[in-house]
Parts: sequence; structure tokens; C-alpha cells
Amino acid sequence: MSAEVLAQAAGWLDQGRGVAVATVIRTWGSSPRPVGSVLAVDAAGAMAGSVSGGCIESSVVHQALQVIEDGEPRRLGYGVTDEMAWEVGLPCGGRIELYLEPAPRRDLLDRLLAAQARRQPVALVTDLITGLKTLVFETVVHGAFGLDEPALAEVRRCLAADRSALIELSEDSRLFVHSLTPPLRLLVVGAVHIAQALAPMAQRAGWEVTVIDPRRTFATAERFPGVTLVDAWPDEALAALAPDGATAVVTLSHDRKLDDPALIAALRTPAFYVGALGSRKAQAGRLERLREAGFGAEDLGRIRGPVGLAIGAVTPAEIAVSILAGLIAERRQGALLRP
Repeated sequence: MSAEVLAQAAGWLDQGRGVAVATVIRTWGSSPRPVGSVLAVDAAGAMAGSVSGGCIESSVVHQALQVIEDGEPRRLGYGVTDEMAWEVGLPCGGRIELYLEPAPRRDLLDRLLAAQARRQPVALVTDLITGLKTLVFETVVHGAFGLDEPALAEVRRCLAADRSALIELSEDSRLFVHSLTPPLRLLVVGAVHIAQALAPMAQRAGWEVTVIDPRRTFATAERFPGVTLVDAWPDEALAALAPDGATAVVTLSHDRKLDDPALIAALRTPAFYVGALGSRKAQAGRLERLREAGFGAEDLGRIRGPVGLAIGAVTPAEIAVSILAGLIAERRQGALLRP
């Protein structure tokens, strides 16, 4: 559930409107939207979010209005036909199951929104039998029902993997784990030509992008419209931005005065991706300098260099595509890509 859908549902509740929320809890085959996708609907039929890309929304809205009226949660199954799938850009059909319920209480929405604002991962766990909800943070559990050790361990595994899932540990235990993790961030060091192509691409893919460069003639709003710019030195900027496990840091300046301090700072954070532009020869020199600065093999192994997937990219835009593809692949596939 995105912060935007959460905020919209909270706003509707504040206005005294009835609100229902549909969540994709299971899929089979090729489905239009992944597990965890959410659609919020108010009593007038206004929508926020999506559960199918458009092919079943009208039916879901009709069901949601009934939920707003009677207050009863329900599970809905939909078969997405081949014809419907093509309409939303899929090669074949599939099936999805939804959980449709009245919107969570306002205080619960406030907790979720506060966690999003703090970039704090949280799992919203729903007991599909009773409808009760519990919040599971990395170290704290807060909610209407408790979880035994096996269930809590599985919830935290889902949260760590940024994965929403239906958990059926027994016939009388059906839990849906909705993992709500911070939006992905991309911190780009070097307001160069490649960065001009990469920043809007990453934004379109849902990343929060910040470009860092103390050279103010490079980091200008004209060259980077709609992008957050920071003109501090990279190590200072990273200290202030505090990269977390949902943050990628990529150095593109090709100037060791900027890139090296940025890499040193990034390696001291839990950033899930650290990449550096440059040839294999440049990467070897970079690693040697960082080794002399006291970093060991494990730290140095985190640096993706040359940055990006090896797709034969030549132009700045193509290199930007390779970098974004590498970021997505690392996030989705992780260790499968590592040498």
C-alpha cells in the first residue's frame, strides 16, 4: 500500500466518507498487479490505487460500495481472461484473489503513515478469519492479536524481503502479510550527462532521486527539472541523507575527488547497492585506493563497477538504462547477480 493510497484513504475518512480497501492477496499465472496491490474506494465510487490495471476495477468498486454499506469483509476471486489481459498489456490471463474490507481505523492509518515518513519498514498483518490487524516492525509488535513464534518469524522474513504474502500455517490460521517498506531512493553523485538521463528514468520507475554535486554550474534546476539537488560535498550529503537498506548510491562524476569520498561514506551505510562509473582499469585503481583507506574484501565486494548491466551500452541514455536495469535486478534478484 503506497503512502499516496494511505493518505487518500485517511483524507476520505477525515471528511466523514465511508471507505473500503481491496488488496490483492494471491495470484496465479500472469496477473495484472502483484500481491500487495491496493485499491481504496470511497462511498461515491472514487478510487485510489489499482488491483488489476483496469480490467476488474468496476466490479471491485461495486463490491466495495456494498462493503461500505454492510461493513462485512469478503474475499473475491477473479479470472483474468486472455482478452482482458491483452487490454492491460499482458501476454496471457491469470487469476487473482482479493480481500475487500472497510478501511483500517484512522489511528492505524496514522501509524502506517508515520512509519512511511520515518522510512521505517512495517508489516500490516491481517487475520483473514477474524479481520483483526497487527503491525509488525523490525523489533516491535503492536496490534489486536498476537503471533506465535513460527508466524512472527515468517512475517519478519516477508518484511526483510520486501514481500507481501498469504501465510497459511494451519487450517485455522490464515494471515495476510502486507509489507510496507520505504520508497526506494537513488542517490546519484555527479550531475553529469548520464545523470540527466538516469534521474527521470528512475523517477518514472518509482524511485526517489537525489543528485549530489558541489559544482553548482552542473547541478541546476534547468539541467535536472523536478529532481532534488544537493550541492554539498558527497560525504557530507550522504551523512545528512543517511542511506538505508532501501537506498542505492551511484557515483557518476568520474572524478576521484567526488567519487572516492562518496564511496567511502556509502560503504559505511546499509545501502543495498553501491555502484561506480568507470572502466575495469578505473575500478581496479579505485579498489586499491579504498583498500589503502582501510576497507576489506567484503566491503569492496559491495561496489558494482563498472556500474550497470553489461548490455553493450554506448550513449549516455543507454548507459542510464543499463544502470537502472542493474538497480532493479539487484533489488529483485539480489545475490543471483553477484559474482
